[in-house]
Amino acid sequence: MLLLVSAPSSFAHEQKTAVTRILFNPNTGNIEVMHRFLVHDAEHAAGVIFGAGQKLLESADSRALFGSYVVNRFSIATIDENQKSTELDLAYIGEEIDGQFLWVYQEAKIFDGMQALRVVNMALRDVWPDQANLVNIEKDGQIYSLSFIGSSESLLIEL
Repeated sequence: MLLLVSAPSSFAHEQKTAVTRILFNPNTGNIEVMHRFLVHDAEHAAGVIFGAGQKLLESADSRALFGSYVVNRFSIATIDENQKSTELDLAYIGEEIDGQFLWVYQEAKIFDGMQALRVVNMALRDVWPDQANLVNIEKDGQIYSLSFIGSSESLLIEL
């Protein structure tokens, strides 16, 4: 006997998961930040946040509005050997659609002497409390991961 289970279409595609990659690029001297969202989730969230009619696939203005939303809910602070915290001035580079994903880009100069990072990633967590945001940090051949779930708003990682 074959049993088929179906979910309502409004829930079938929502993943409520986003991935951010932080890359320490020695060639450019920059920390490059790349946020990846499923277009379907981002468009649904944009409709909730900014009102109906946000068409991320068709509208550069809608994508820029969503990009602005993301960068205002994300930050990185460096912690040096004296435990001094300095927030990075992340520049908004832009956004693009690539297949089923919407990418939002930021960058900042690499800060000398950093021993740790404090990362805040609240993107979409004000829309869906069960939104999970994974942050992968790539530095000197090592990969560090932070998982923003539940009540996690700010996480610290030693490098």
